[in-house]
Amino acid sequence: MYVSNLALTDFRNYHREILQLHPGITTFIGENGQGKTNIVEAVDYLATLGSHRVSSDSALIRQGAQAAVVQARVVTGGSATTVEVEIFAGRANRARINRGHARPAEILGIVRTVLFSPEDLDLVRGDPAGRRAFLDGIMVQLRPRLAGVKSEYDRVLRQRGALLKSMQKARRRGARLDFAALEVWDQQLAHLGGQIVSARSRIVAGLRPFVRHYYALVSGNSARARIDYAANTDRGAFTLPAPEAIAGDPDWDDDAAHLAASDSDSQAGPVALIAAHERELEDAAACEQRIANLLTERREDEVTRGVNLVGPHRDELRLALGSLPAKGYASHGESWSFALALRLASWQLLRTDASGQWAGGSEPILILDDVFAELDARRRQRLAHLVREADQVLVTQAVGDDLPAELSGDRFLVRSGTVTPLGNEDARNE
Repeated sequence: MYVSNLALTDFRNYHREILQLHPGITTFIGENGQGKTNIVEAVDYLATLGSHRVSSDSALIRQGAQAAVVQARVVTGGSATTVEVEIFAGRANRARINRGHARPAEILGIVRTVLFSPEDLDLVRGDPAGRRAFLDGIMVQLRPRLAGVKSEYDRVLRQRGALLKSMQKARRRGARLDFAALEVWDQQLAHLGGQIVSARSRIVAGLRPFVRHYYALVSGNSARARIDYAANTDRGAFTLPAPEAIAGDPDWDDDAAHLAASDSDSQAGPVALIAAHERELEDAAACEQRIANLLTERREDEVTRGVNLVGPHRDELRLALGSLPAKGYASHGESWSFALALRLASWQLLRTDASGQWAGGSEPILILDDVFAELDARRRQRLAHLVREADQVLVTQAVGDDLPAELSGDRFLVRSGTVTPLGNEDARNE
């Protein structure tokens, strides 16, 4: 997959810009604030219907304009599709596929991207919400229909949270509580949440070997990287083994699902137990029942506190380096390597997926936004070597001298919202 043509109208600082792109590596060079990241943000928006930098679409519209338009021609397996989204502030966006009107959600999956940016350091050092969003981004690209499930789950969560808050206040006043309305929301939350937990668990199991592989390649570090999914539904049913227990397991280097322990094997090691538990989480119906049971168990706690305490919005993606949790223990360089490994692993998972709607011939576009300046020379070179095999790579960089020689391909100078082609020698002089 690659974008062959990109048109921006009133998007960020661009009044009107049309770009012709090619497969392979394309680099946009320019000082901060000139608009280079805006270009790759636009491509990523077509894939996710969201920005990796801001939460509100209104920030994407050029000052003084009524709407922004992003249009791209996408080539997949020799077939071209034109996709367009018109972005409004304060009202619903509009979309087109091959000039025909479509709902915005219908364009999901036509463009697939994996974007790595400096903000990704928060995947290792930040709060669990960022790691959950990372998994959900992969989930939506693998299974576009789950975008609707996630959106509906968030709506149910808000409505149920408001009801819990009102019940908390009513209880404080001594009023009698009617739980019938809460039970209706419980059913919806359990049904939608079970699908999300199931999808996330599958993704984590698929990512794990790639994360370990890419961390070793990028970092050159002997410490082994591992990810595990800690589900809120596990309360009282399963305790995720500590990193030191996993690192000491003889099965550490062979953690595929076939190691799953049988019910009678009480001597199974941590890795096998995790594999068995992951297979249980992959059953959406079973997850739904777990959530429903836990909602019943924790009802009094939720009403007393007035908040949602059960569901995938409280799950965690646990990261470990060897026998230690990555958060709080990884150095700056190790954290960068882990974050980069997570993104490269997601790119590999998407490009090799053989079961989803978009399997086959739809390798995602890899976007590296202002990343090379944050890496030392050794990591720059290793990353440049790794990404050369991608169908299309879009790179942004402030200084041409920070670019490894391996990053050959088209180069553009971005200055004040204008994009100009550059030769390699010109790029290094910028």
